[in-house]
Amino acid sequence: MSENILQIDGLTKVYAAKNGPGVTALDNVDLSIRKGEIFALLGPNGAGKTTLIGAVCGIVKPSGGTITAFGHDLSRDWRAARSRIGLVPQELATDMFETVYRAVAYSRGLFGHPPDKDRIEEILRNLSLFEKKDSQIRELSGGMKRRVLIAKALAHEPDLLFLDEPTAGVDVELRKGMWEQIAALRERGTTIILTTHYIEEAELMADRVGIIRGGKILMVDDKDAIMQRMGSTEALIELTEPLTSLPDAVAAFPVTLNEDGTVLCYRGGTAQGKGNEEVAALTKALIRAGIDYRGIDVHDSSLEDIFVDLVSEKEEAA
Repeated sequence: MSENILQIDGLTKVYAAKNGPGVTALDNVDLSIRKGEIFALLGPNGAGKTTLIGAVCGIVKPSGGTITAFGHDLSRDWRAARSRIGLVPQELATDMFETVYRAVAYSRGLFGHPPDKDRIEEILRNLSLFEKKDSQIRELSGGMKRRVLIAKALAHEPDLLFLDEPTAGVDVELRKGMWEQIAALRERGTTIILTTHYIEEAELMADRVGIIRGGKILMVDDKDAIMQRMGSTEALIELTEPLTSLPDAVAAFPVTLNEDGTVLCYRGGTAQGKGNEEVAALTKALIRAGIDYRGIDVHDSSLEDIFVDLVSEKEEAA
């Protein structure tokens, strides 16, 4: 098992309010991040994702709890830990009149690293920015500006990189290119914590997934384990003739009829195959019962389906 390079215990952040008890952005959060993994932190707007990142990166002062990075307690020895952490923020906060090269080189100097022309050029080439190195940032497209933020975060060669909505506002083609670049960073040994509204990013890239809502961690697990445990299969079977009721052999499956009795909906099993086997058994039961159908549409849960279901359940329970 990989070692933990980031350990968060009981992290709490309460923003003071003029009237009332204040707003709790993080509520007793515990989280461990393993060396070399891509960890996706998912949650709706206002869930606490950016606050958590800000607390680790020294932007937000916690109200309680401890953060230990690379063996350093951030409340006492933040300089040693912070020098090994990179952050790509949501907002494009940089000098738009600076050139790409100088902006990235300046970020390296901020962390006390000596100038290294070869290293800066390597970063720019890896992010397909080298041809734009002498361009002012304001002249770049939205996708290129986002790559500049990543280049700035990589300039001091961090071991842990936070990507807060790294592909927000980036078109589909550029987004795929950035996925490849993020995967390449992991291959070079960088540990990555990713927040995203595009849950297919997490499904594609993440080793583990954490889900946060209302400042509380709802779940942390390996992505594949979540899919195995919580995934399901949905099948819509279009019937040739409408039904008013189901024979016992068919009703034994997890199925429902739509209002006009023309579509039989199955939902059960898991995304790893059990559901598909059960759908096959269901169709055989329909045939044995003399029920004909003209079409069937089978769909396995995506991580997004699981995320939406889980967050919705927690909202209803609240």
